[in-house]
Parts: sequence; C-alpha cells; structure tokens
Amino acid sequence: MTVSPVTLASLKALVIALVLTPIVRDVFRAYNVVDRPGRRKVHAYPIPRVGGIPIAAGFLLAMLGLASTSTPVQANSIWALIPGAVAIFATGLIDDFFNLRPVVKLLGQIGAALLIYANGIRLERLGSLELPAWVSLGLTVFWLLLTTNALNLIDGLDGLCAGMGFFAALSLGLAGIIQPNPALTFIAFSLAAAQLGFLVYNLNPATVFLGDSGALTIGFLLGCLGLIWSVESPTVASLVAPLLAMAVPLCDVLISVIRRYLKHAPLFGADRGHTHHRLLDRGLSVRQATGILYLVALAGGGFAFLLTWQPMAGGYHAAVLTAFCVACGIGVRQLRYPEFEATKTLLLGEFRNAVAAKARLGQLREALSRAQGEGQWWDLLTRACKEEGLLSLVFTSDSGKREDYISLGEPAWHFEVVLPGKGVIKLGGKASVGHEGAGVNLPELAGILLQTFGEMRAAEKSTGR
Repeated sequence: MTVSPVTLASLKALVIALVLTPIVRDVFRAYNVVDRPGRRKVHAYPIPRVGGIPIAAGFLLAMLGLASTSTPVQANSIWALIPGAVAIFATGLIDDFFNLRPVVKLLGQIGAALLIYANGIRLERLGSLELPAWVSLGLTVFWLLLTTNALNLIDGLDGLCAGMGFFAALSLGLAGIIQPNPALTFIAFSLAAAQLGFLVYNLNPATVFLGDSGALTIGFLLGCLGLIWSVESPTVASLVAPLLAMAVPLCDVLISVIRRYLKHAPLFGADRGHTHHRLLDRGLSVRQATGILYLVALAGGGFAFLLTWQPMAGGYHAAVLTAFCVACGIGVRQLRYPEFEATKTLLLGEFRNAVAAKARLGQLREALSRAQGEGQWWDLLTRACKEEGLLSLVFTSDSGKREDYISLGEPAWHFEVVLPGKGVIKLGGKASVGHEGAGVNLPELAGILLQTFGEMRAAEKSTGR
C-alpha cells in the first residue's frame, strides 16, 4: 500500500509536534520561560509559552520532505513560503524571550510579509481584474498583517488559537482538494497536523502555551494559504473563502477595532473585551467558551466549503454570504457588547428623540418670532412648555407677573432666564422630562427666549405700543 505524500507529510508533522511539545515544555519550564498569571489572563499558575517551537519544527520538517518529493511547481510554492515563515517565527520567538516593542515586532512582521511577496506569493488579481504592482504589494502585506495579528489577539484561552488555526487550515486544505490546488492542500494539511499534535497539550487545562512564536506563525501561514488559494481562485466570491475559514479571529479583530473607536480607546491597545472574554463574562467555563468558538469556526469552514463547491457556483454565492453575515450579526448581538448596545440605543432611540426635540425648538423659535405682543408670546411659550412636559412656568416683566402651573408635582429643578429689560422667565421640571424621554435643551431654549423676547420688545417700541 502506497502512502500519499500529503498523508506522509501530515503524519510527520503530527508526530514531531506530539513528541517535541512535552520536551520543549519541560525544558523551558526548568529555565522559567513562562507566562505568568495577570488581570487579563485566565490561568492561575505560570505556564511555558514556547509552543511555537514544536509546531514550527513539525511543519518545517514536513515541508522539507514534501519539497524533495513534489513536482517542481509544488516545490516552488513550498520554498517560496519557508523564508517568510522562518522570519515570522524568529520574530515571535525573540518576543517570547525579550518582549519586543510593538513597533519592532510590527517591522518583523512586515519584513516577513515582504519576503513572501518577493517570492511570488501575493494577491495579484481580484477575479478577472489584474491589480497594479503597488496595489498588489499593499494588499498582500495588509492581509498578512491582518491574519497574523488576528490569531495572536485571539490567543486568550486554552486551545483557542491553535484550535482556530487547526480548523482554518483543515478548511483550506479541503478547499485545495476541491479546487484542485495540490500545493495548498499539502501545506494546509501539514499545518493542521502540526497544530493537532500541539493541541493535545494545549487544551484546557493547558500545560503549555503557544506564545507569540506560535500564534504569529499560525496566523501568518494561514494568511499565506489564503494567498495561495487566490492564485487559482476564479471568482471574487470564492476569494472570500479564506475570510470565512478564519471567521472567528478576523471578526474578533473587526469588533475590537469598532468598539475601541466608539469609546475613544487606543485601537490596538490591550483590554478584556475580546469575544472569548465576553463568553466568560456570560458565565461560561473556559471549555464551554472554547467549544462554542470551535463550533463557530466549523460553521465558517462550512460556509467556505460551500463557496468552493462547484454545484454552489453562481447565484448561490450571494445566498451563502448573506447567511454567513446574518449568523455573525446574531452571534455578535448575543455577546451584548456595552459599546454596541449604547450605539444602538443612541441611533434608534436617543438620536430620533434629539432630532424631534431640535425640530420642536425650531418651530418654537419661528412661532415666538411672529408673536404680536407680550400676551401672544406668553401663550405660545406656555403651549410649548406643556408639550415638553414641564411642571411650572413663571414670567415676570415690567408689565406684571404671569404664572402657569402646567402639571401637579414639585419641580425637581428650576432654570431661570434673565430677559432684556426687567423680564425673567423661570422654568421648573421633573428629574426626567421631555417628549418620549428626550430632555429639553435648556441652553438653546434660553437663547430662543432671549432672541424672540428682544425682537418682540423692539417691534413694540417701533410701533409705539
């Protein structure tokens, strides 16, 4: 019985990761190279963080074996991938030991992405549209930075990042079989197998963590797989398949950027608001939260498969993408992010009420400007205050005092406006006032009263009344 090269390479990656992980774990635990508990961490004791070493070793040795037995075209893809993979792994490993500054780590990632581009793994077209070289370079580097950091950011629970990477690599490997794209299949299955061997020790309760050397490498290689997929991808819709295969980490990055923007926080700062944190805050255990995200990753892989499956070509692509977007929207809603809840309340409720209140004040300004004398001015103001739900209104001028207790109850606040001449308006209201909960904009109302009262008095003087 002949074993296929891809099966042999995958088994090699699996066994190397499976055997090497506990060895590396114990060695670095002895040298105290560990991830210590902290405010944003869910583990309670120091755990070695060098899981990228066995994954990289298993993957690299599998790739070297494949390169020696594959066709020239497939071997070229493998050799084009290795320099960038080594560069990103080295960047992450140095960071695990010395905590590089963010800008230095970013430069290392950009350097690795440029190596990939220079070796011919790049996004050169969108469907039938050929991209200019500078656009191709920009999109290729951006895509690789996105996937690299997306997997790194989601590395917050036992088995989460490696599990997401495993399902994404498996999905892309299956897509490579359907396409067919042998290079994609070989590389994806080898990466999936290396992560599977590591996951044995990384599932909750984990005894070893990926570290940046593992998380950055997995994200970077998945990004490269997406680029290799795009080379043979015939349509724009099928280019979305890599996005769906990595749906969980990519959506987490998008959500993080949006919610940090909404609350004026640093876009790339650290916080405890990632998807897995929200699931933990809902009362789920680490295993439950990880299991749910695994199911979502499987669903994303299923949608990716549908986009690559030939019978689903054509008009079904739109239906698949729509179903995926709806599912993502429902999922994000269940996480109940305070930033999104506040934005929804503002847009659907407070914004509409604020617009309505602004319109009513505009109408009041126009009406008071047309008032013929103090009596009519007072009547129009009283009617407007009733609509806004105020409790009392007192108007004192040189012609006397007018009062109107609009509603029963003791006012919780008073607001006084000193008008031109000897006029004074005193408003009283409840703690929460306004039409459908919208508060009265008292400074704007004061400006309207000052303007229209002055205009009315000036008109009276000009007519001799």
